[in-house]
Amino acid sequence: MTIETFIFIMDCIGAVAFAISGAVLAIRKNMDIFGVCILAVVTATGGGILRDILIGHLPPVMFTDPTYVIVALVAAVGAFIFFKLQKRHNLVIPVRAVEVYTGVLFWFDTVGLAAFTVDGVYAGFSGPVDNLLLDIFVGVITGVGGGLLRDIFADEMPAIFVKHVYAVASIAGAVATGFLLRYGSDAHLALLIGFGVTVLIRWLAAHFRWNLPRV
Repeated sequence: MTIETFIFIMDCIGAVAFAISGAVLAIRKNMDIFGVCILAVVTATGGGILRDILIGHLPPVMFTDPTYVIVALVAAVGAFIFFKLQKRHNLVIPVRAVEVYTGVLFWFDTVGLAAFTVDGVYAGFSGPVDNLLLDIFVGVITGVGGGLLRDIFADEMPAIFVKHVYAVASIAGAVATGFLLRYGSDAHLALLIGFGVTVLIRWLAAHFRWNLPRV
């Protein structure tokens, strides 16, 4: 399996997790199915749109390759139907099922964050501008941009500013990827290490309940 195929698979997994998070927030905000679908698509593709605008790749990939949009729409409609049926039939979800769902969504979200981050760094590195800071910034904005737009659209405080060591994991993975791409010898290894750094920090933060200090 090539690194491009690996990243694509992880991107699809991340798109599902991001789309579901957008759909769930939209449902909680009492949006209709159109709003649910829009917020899901924005969450799943927003980071990629910002990435492409920053590096001058126009039109953004989501308009030339609808794969992620389709994945997001399927996930959004699935979430909408599930919660609609749950409310209509007053279904009680077992605690164990909720725990499993939460765990699966966490890992989907984590691999998606990692994949989007290294994908963004690689896109910046392969772009027309030779700038390490830009590469790192593009990686981070690709990883967290969708969630940021989701919260803004839903009139919420962006989660990356108040919850978990989320953006920090993306920054660490982006820095590792950017430096290794520029000063290492193997692009595949650089992407894998950056991916691993992001996943590791995200898991450690969740496992040990790390949070950044606040007043």
